[in-house]
Amino acid sequence: MSTPAANATEYDVVIVGAGVSGAMIAKQLGLAGKKVLILEAGARIPVNTNDFMERFYKAVAKVPEVPYTPEVFTPSGSLTLTDPATLNAGRPNTMTLSETTWKDPKVAYMDQQGTLPFSSTYERIAGGTMRHWLGTSLRNVPNDFRMYSAYKKFVDWPLSYDDIEPWYEKAEWEIGVSADKSTQNYLGITFPPDYQYPMKPIPPSLVDDAVTKAVTGKSFDGIPLVVTETPAGRNSQPYQNRRVCAGNTNCIPICPIQAKYDPSVTLNMALDTGNVTLMVQTVASEIVLDSNGLVSQINYIQYEDNLGPATGKGSVTAKRYVLAAHAVETPKLCLMSKNNGRTPKGVANSSGLMGQNLMDHPLYLAWAQAAEPVFGFRGPLATSGIESMRDGDFRKERAAFRIEIGNEGWNFSIGDPWTTTLDFINGWNNSQLNPKPPSTSAPQALWGPDLVNALNDGFSRQFRLGFLVEQSPETSNYVTLSTTEFDHLGLPRPQIVYDLSDYTKAGFVAAKKTADAIFDMMGATQFTTEPDASDPTAFEVDIDGKTQRLKFFGAGHIVGTYRMGDKPTNSVVDADQRSWDHKNLFLVGSGNFPTVATANPTLTIAALALKAAKTLLDDLG
Repeated sequence: MSTPAANATEYDVVIVGAGVSGAMIAKQLGLAGKKVLILEAGARIPVNTNDFMERFYKAVAKVPEVPYTPEVFTPSGSLTLTDPATLNAGRPNTMTLSETTWKDPKVAYMDQQGTLPFSSTYERIAGGTMRHWLGTSLRNVPNDFRMYSAYKKFVDWPLSYDDIEPWYEKAEWEIGVSADKSTQNYLGITFPPDYQYPMKPIPPSLVDDAVTKAVTGKSFDGIPLVVTETPAGRNSQPYQNRRVCAGNTNCIPICPIQAKYDPSVTLNMALDTGNVTLMVQTVASEIVLDSNGLVSQINYIQYEDNLGPATGKGSVTAKRYVLAAHAVETPKLCLMSKNNGRTPKGVANSSGLMGQNLMDHPLYLAWAQAAEPVFGFRGPLATSGIESMRDGDFRKERAAFRIEIGNEGWNFSIGDPWTTTLDFINGWNNSQLNPKPPSTSAPQALWGPDLVNALNDGFSRQFRLGFLVEQSPETSNYVTLSTTEFDHLGLPRPQIVYDLSDYTKAGFVAAKKTADAIFDMMGATQFTTEPDASDPTAFEVDIDGKTQRLKFFGAGHIVGTYRMGDKPTNSVVDADQRSWDHKNLFLVGSGNFPTVATANPTLTIAALALKAAKTLLDDLG
């Protein structure tokens, strides 16, 4: 492995993590002539994505993590999950969420000790913590920043929508967002008169058109149902030397032509400044403090092969330090940093809140067949949604949600087209689309024209709705250090304790009722199934006096574990994302969100990263 010596240059800033926050800050600092070193736990991004694509094509299971390193399955091409204890930089994956595996340390990277499994995953690869994001680039609505002031729920952010709005603009141009502000000015969102997004919107899908036609002018629970284009971090025209979206419907786990933005785009721009150095396969292991409580160095361990031994240890110093290692790995690093007993609770943890208030947008999924063909699988995975339910007085009692209109049939829901195809070929009925005909004892096995006609009819009418439900911040949901499970470098793996509050579950009940109503408006036949009691992601709720089980999925929106606030007793960082405890340390990324809010978090992460970069430049300049 070829990496520069960490002490070869006097660095202005050391950044831990090369994802969207780390890359954006590094680029801004590099453009200003500051010397920056990035420590990245994962492997280097290849020159092109062919290696990722080949791994994805050959994988038996097309889960979001499968294109990237480390490999989900060992050996490659099998269905044997890699033991996290053998990896130097492990990470969770969606294959470990079954009844028998979610608490099995031989396959599950996270030491799960909660009532429910934390179901979201992330990557550890240079510039790739979000390579499997969908591209959704929504702004938070103003009341997302003032939940306590507006509804006497949770806490307010230490900044307002007006404070962050200029940074949203910069982030939208940095990412390259396709949208039109005339459709985005809902629920209090505002724009300057002369502002416009970098690119025109991605055209709506035929699925979007069908939902729009059915719900326009209608309401549910007193809230108008309005379909709105989704701002997308993908190209509707050439931008940043990247291609126009070709509608591969493969945005998760990977865009095969890189029409969708990912952090490697910004990371490469940062490296091109000549002022930014990237050290890959370098795992930060401890934050060291001096006698004045300032960070004096960061220690690291290096490796050449994720399954091989450590190849060296070292440390690096700088004027400022930035932790951008994600909402799970950042608190893990801070909690590991004991400083020979001088910081027994870890670094940046005088409040005791480090790792607490772990949140996601737990997802309710509902799927149906439209009465007429809607022809999914044409275009990106999602191009529109219903955003009108993201805010309202109901938030005093239950969680809000946004509704994502899925364009990939039942791929997410049941694993189609494979599940239904196998049903019709083999005479099964796992999809519910091949029931037993009258006077027969089993579903039919089809071939020839009958098979083609059945599949064409089944697939052309499939669609789904995804409800991204607001989760309440709870100190009882947290990340800490496992005392029993370690990675191959001997570092503790993250231990997770997770559950859903009554407030969040009430949002799920509203989501189910809304889905039922929308399907009725469309004349669609619903196929959403109630999960088995053995499903670890199932929970019981009361719906109109009847006990029912609902299932949640992870959205990949991991937030809240080192929240920002207005004083050191109620938060880990201030509004500039600076540690209250250590003035030369910044903690960036979604971990500093006080609440999960109602938008997919990426755009807000990017906006706050650009704001932090400005603070760092002011500090250094």
